[in-house]
Amino acid sequence: MSQRPKIALYEPDIPQNTAAIIRTCACLGAKLEIIEPCGFLFSDKRFKRVVMDYMDERSIKFYQSSEHFFKSKKNERVVLMTTKASITYSNFKFDTNDTILFGRESAGVPEKIHEMVNHRLKIPMINNKRSLNLASSVAIILAESLKQTNLI
Repeated sequence: MSQRPKIALYEPDIPQNTAAIIRTCACLGAKLEIIEPCGFLFSDKRFKRVVMDYMDERSIKFYQSSEHFFKSKKNERVVLMTTKASITYSNFKFDTNDTILFGRESAGVPEKIHEMVNHRLKIPMINNKRSLNLASSVAIILAESLKQTNLI
């Protein structure tokens, strides 16, 4: 497979979201990377119900920690999706080999992660709304990345 965007999840904690993201990545040809620890087990019945037959652990790269993740990305661009960003994703030029990082559903990413990335983007929302569902956010951003890089 040619260069494709990678979706990275920082310590995901909702099994159904992770399962839906696995399906999205499988269907759109993106690699999934998971920074551990996860807040659930892959044997969780809620996870299995949503992931169905899209789970292929060979297509998922696991990192023991954010330190291992960033060490492996020292020569790659990591783009953090966060509600704390000032730049909207549609005003950003994605590359074919970007790693697009999403935080935990319950807490995002810690400040140390914000400091380790050069690009922070947001999905604009109407006033008084906190955040979109993680799986929905991944689908929006992955589709935009694939569109911009002519991979779909």
